[in-house]
Amino acid sequence: MPRNSGAGYGCPHGDPSMLDSRETPQESRQDMTVGTTQEKLKTSSLTDRQPLSKESLNHALKLSVPEKVNNAQWDAPEEALWTTRADGRVRLRIDPSCPQLPYTVHRMFYEALDKYGDFSALGFKCQDKWEHISYSQYYLLARRAAKGFLKLGLERAHSVAILGFNSPEWFFSAVGTVFAGGIVTGIYTTSSPEACQYIAYDCCANVIMVDTQKQLEKILKVWKQLPHLKAVVIYKEPPPNKMANVYTMEEFMELGNEVPEEALDAIIDTQQPNQCCVLVYTSGTTGNPKGVMLSQDNITWTARYGSQAGDIRPAEVQQEVVVSYLPLSHIAAQIYDLWTGIQWGAQVCFAEPDALKGSLVNTLREVEPTSHMGVPRVWEKIMERIQEVAAQSGFIRRKMLLWAMSVTLEQNLTCPGSDLKPFTTRLADYLVLAKVRQALGFAKCQKNFYGAAPMTAETQHFFLGLNIRLYAGYGLSETSGPHFMSSPCNYRLYSSGKLVPGCRVKLVNQDTEGIGEICLWGRTIFMGYLNMEDKTCEAIDEEGWLHTGDAGRLDADGFLYITGRLKELIITAGGENVPPVPIEEAVKMELPIISNAMLIGDQRKFLSMLLTLKCTLDPDTSDPTDNLTEQAVEFCQRVGSRATTVSEIVGKDEAVYQAIEEGIRRVNMNAAARPYHIQKWAILERDFSISGGELGPTMKLKRLTVLEKYKDIIDSFYREQKM
Repeated sequence: MPRNSGAGYGCPHGDPSMLDSRETPQESRQDMTVGTTQEKLKTSSLTDRQPLSKESLNHALKLSVPEKVNNAQWDAPEEALWTTRADGRVRLRIDPSCPQLPYTVHRMFYEALDKYGDFSALGFKCQDKWEHISYSQYYLLARRAAKGFLKLGLERAHSVAILGFNSPEWFFSAVGTVFAGGIVTGIYTTSSPEACQYIAYDCCANVIMVDTQKQLEKILKVWKQLPHLKAVVIYKEPPPNKMANVYTMEEFMELGNEVPEEALDAIIDTQQPNQCCVLVYTSGTTGNPKGVMLSQDNITWTARYGSQAGDIRPAEVQQEVVVSYLPLSHIAAQIYDLWTGIQWGAQVCFAEPDALKGSLVNTLREVEPTSHMGVPRVWEKIMERIQEVAAQSGFIRRKMLLWAMSVTLEQNLTCPGSDLKPFTTRLADYLVLAKVRQALGFAKCQKNFYGAAPMTAETQHFFLGLNIRLYAGYGLSETSGPHFMSSPCNYRLYSSGKLVPGCRVKLVNQDTEGIGEICLWGRTIFMGYLNMEDKTCEAIDEEGWLHTGDAGRLDADGFLYITGRLKELIITAGGENVPPVPIEEAVKMELPIISNAMLIGDQRKFLSMLLTLKCTLDPDTSDPTDNLTEQAVEFCQRVGSRATTVSEIVGKDEAVYQAIEEGIRRVNMNAAARPYHIQKWAILERDFSISGGELGPTMKLKRLTVLEKYKDIIDSFYREQKM
């Protein structure tokens, strides 16, 4: 989508030479000094009337002297390992396995600035040309945003909620929030106004950042129900008209000029590593979303050690180039793109908002990342695209690709750790596969990660055939992201990797195969769920171990294998956590003809549903009959159907099918976000029953049995043409 030239960093108003514009975003600025870099800078929409000059940078750095940074450590350790208060503190899990001295986000950035100040930090496209922001500029923009938040009335331990697609504004608003003593809270761009209201109210958001008028409209609808909200800032588009307490990005940044640098540094100086700075909202199996509280130490420790476990390099060795496109409200993208980027001086290039609709590959080709992360569904879409192109290719090209992938897959499966490749494998890579990787934008990509959901063996094998090894990670929002990681030096097929050094794991209630519930400990473990003491106590036991609800096993070498979930939570291929019960109940409430509704979608690319119709029971066996109940018949009559039996409807009755489709559409409209939409459904010929095996003795739905019994129908939802 074209970016509006009238707002934000999408296209600056000022002199285009203000930013380091170049066609190849991979180039860094290691050969420049801070002075020469800053002397080139003029003004932009974010820096009007305050040039990013050498003097302004030196002034900010002079105030943030190392002595102040060093003092911003933690005081006496707290007694409790968890809290549910936004202004609470916790005892950090410091032990010999993870002895790093705790420090704040500001100190992490300050130390990175000293090493990477002139490196390109953030890349984005403006009028089809890549523009860049250096780490020195990034730091100053974050400080100006911090002062803007303070001027708008951001209170300690209150939130700035960000509702927008990945962008430089998202990044320096997030960092500025932390600098100002606030808490960063991401909201999914697909969230409904009601979902936005719940999160903004729960986190006591004082300011909400939105990128477009569409997102602004959501907040305007619910503003009256948000007593803590003081202002909204829109940064990609101008507001439709002038409104009280709604600011453009230029106006917001200008407000920051009224706050002295010394006032900001006084706030930074009081911050402690064991205080909350990030909130990540995640859905539980039932009820409202939970606000996962992450401390400054959670962020800084994980950004360093979690990324090291994935072999992420510091910029002085090799600057990592990554593409930011996954939702930053999800912990995986936020840790990988935002916080790890600062820790090691990576160059983060932003994809277009329609990345997942097809433009991502174009960005990858232009940027040529050195490291890339995708949820399983993203890798599946890339696989499907390659298969589609191959199917349309000529006979010889298609055969060449199949041959090259076949010999490469065999080599990678039989000798996964060998650097000595047979001549045939090297020839296949040179003639065919290298060109495919280049066309995908992966010519320079040394590390390809996936997480947030399990990956199918089919997808892993497909990419192994392209000589692209996919490295898994395992973690939760509650573990600040990765607790287990794979890397080029630490890989086993189908495994989620090994423990990040400094982290601990134990399996409880193991069965005869060594499978038990995965419990975790370490500096990654969250502070607690905001305002939810009962949920926090369920997740963290008396000894401080986090109970994940996931089942898994460890092999002799410490590699983790996930075998399932103890909870019923559905995790889609896109990494979305979907509680099925509320959606199922909503469908039954909307459609009184429905007896049972079972949501499908675990490890799948979208949600689907199996439905049964209300029918009478055999008085002798209590088995379902073919006859509809009176309520069901009345429903049929209301929608224009004369059906009185199940068999008259299944596969035949267009009026009933249309009515059900409309009901599901209404349920989708009330969903919290797009990933919660039901995209396909089917009516079964017989209602669930104890005799049929779908229900247990207490009439509880046996989900695994249903999945197996109706496997063919479920598979048909997701069946697509293969290469």
